[in-house]
Amino acid sequence: MDRVEEAFEKVDRAAFMPADVRPYAAIDQAMPIGYGQTISQPYTVGLMLQWLDPQPGDKVLDIGSGSGWTTALLSHLVGPKGQVFAVERIPELVEFGQQNCAKYGIKNAEFSTAGEELGLPEEAPFDRILISASADEFPDKIIDQLKISGKLVIPVGNDILEVTKTSKKNSRDVRKHPGFVFVPLL
Repeated sequence: MDRVEEAFEKVDRAAFMPADVRPYAAIDQAMPIGYGQTISQPYTVGLMLQWLDPQPGDKVLDIGSGSGWTTALLSHLVGPKGQVFAVERIPELVEFGQQNCAKYGIKNAEFSTAGEELGLPEEAPFDRILISASADEFPDKIIDQLKISGKLVIPVGNDILEVTKTSKKNSRDVRKHPGFVFVPLL
C-alpha cells in the first residue's frame, strides 16, 4: 500500500461530511458540504495527493480546505514533524473543518479564514501547496509562497496543473492533467 492509500485508510471521509450526506461517503463523487461547496471526489483527491507528493516533515498549504478532509489527509502524510496550514474563505467551513480535524486528534494543522490575498504569505515559504478549487487562470502570485523545488497542485479550468518551482525568479515546470471539474476558486 502506498502512502496516499494508507492516508485514505486512516482518514474516514464520512467523518468530514455533513450528517445528511454521510451515507454516500463511499460513492466516488463530489458531495455537497454546504455553502455551495463540495468535498471532492476521492479518486481526484488521490491523484492530486500523488502528484503533490507531500513528504514527512513538509510544511503544506491547503487552500480551499472545506470540511477539513484534505487537511487531515495531508496531516497524515506529513506526519507529526510536518505542518499543514488550511485556508478556507467561508468562516462556517473553517469552523467545520477545524472541528472535524480536532475530533480526529489532528495537532499539526492550523485553520484560517482566507484574506484578500490568495494563500497565506505570512507563513511562506511552503514545501507543497494544494488548491482544491478551480482558478480561471493560473494565479502567478501563489508561486511566491513556494520554496524552490516545491510543488503546487491546482485546478485551472478543467485541468489540474502539477507545478514545480525551479528558481527564485519563479520559473516552473508544469505538467497538465486534463478532464476535471471543481467548484470555482473565489
